[in-house]
Amino acid sequence: MPRSMRALVAGTVGEPLDVLRLETRPVPTPEAGQALIRVQATPVHASDLHVLRGRYGFSPEFPAVGGNMECVGRVEALGPGTEGPQTGERVVVAAVPAVPGPQVSGTWQEFLVADTRRLLPVPGSMSDSSACQLAVNPLTALLLVTRELDVRPGEWLLQTAAGSTVGRLVIQLCGHLGIRTINVVRRRDAVGEITALGGDEVVCTEDEDLVRRVAEIAGPAGVRKAVDCVAGDVGAQVSQALAPGGELVVYGALSTHRQTAPAALTIPLQARSVIYGTKAVRGFWLNRWFGAAAPEDALRALSQVRGLVADDVLTIPQGRPFPLERFAEAVSLAEAPAHGTKPLFVFDDAPDTDR
Repeated sequence: MPRSMRALVAGTVGEPLDVLRLETRPVPTPEAGQALIRVQATPVHASDLHVLRGRYGFSPEFPAVGGNMECVGRVEALGPGTEGPQTGERVVVAAVPAVPGPQVSGTWQEFLVADTRRLLPVPGSMSDSSACQLAVNPLTALLLVTRELDVRPGEWLLQTAAGSTVGRLVIQLCGHLGIRTINVVRRRDAVGEITALGGDEVVCTEDEDLVRRVAEIAGPAGVRKAVDCVAGDVGAQVSQALAPGGELVVYGALSTHRQTAPAALTIPLQARSVIYGTKAVRGFWLNRWFGAAAPEDALRALSQVRGLVADDVLTIPQGRPFPLERFAEAVSLAEAPAHGTKPLFVFDDAPDTDR
């Protein structure tokens, strides 16, 4: 086994391209209850970059290895007295804690240690690209629809950013479950694509009034369940569009992507609509869900996602591979407008004992 490894490390908080450096570090040693994982592929999410900027729900102790603990790899070794997957078994690592502390290691490195209770075996028929993306976006879509809101067949679900990765997965999942979707997009040229994907109705905020269109589509019964990852004025309009007693779950804030002023990071809800409509608005953060969920419950949900992907109910777009040395290109692609392709850091699986 190699004695050292490559890792992409942020020396301090700041813009990713300013603070990230490729370093050589010792290969970590697994303790009891842990496994050493040789990473094969790991995505670059926008949230990973917000962590480095200090704009996410937690801030690691710097210097810190990048990556939000989503990857696929093979078990290299187990800690002392530890039972778990066999050496060489291919697994997904889903070990996002509720509030990560200084000892939490990221995924942008060749080896990492993980709790064996957070490892999910994946079939050889599933690509590294799909496997390394199971534990964030598809799991978020599943939890939002089936657990957070418990949307039933025949009900309407209203969602913003329908063209996002999670938005597309929500459409696929709802089609499978018999749930009708109203999908909000901000560009007219996205409407046809969302319809072709299976979205039942599409509202384009470029030239349509969101509240009025939802009322026209849903009729007198209205819409009682919605998910939003835009926040800002769009999130407020979604809340206003809900029927009395409706629920809105907010899981992102794309409208505040480059904002730094706290006053801009808001959802300006209408008090009359919330109070007299007795509407509920609450947040969802996958990191906190992982931290609160029992390991067996987390693996059960992730196993369900694995099955949906294996059965082609959910389709994860093929990612674009990058070696760590080309991290600047990968980081830039992760936030490129309408890039449509998830950058992935990939690693040579062949042992290198001289490093």
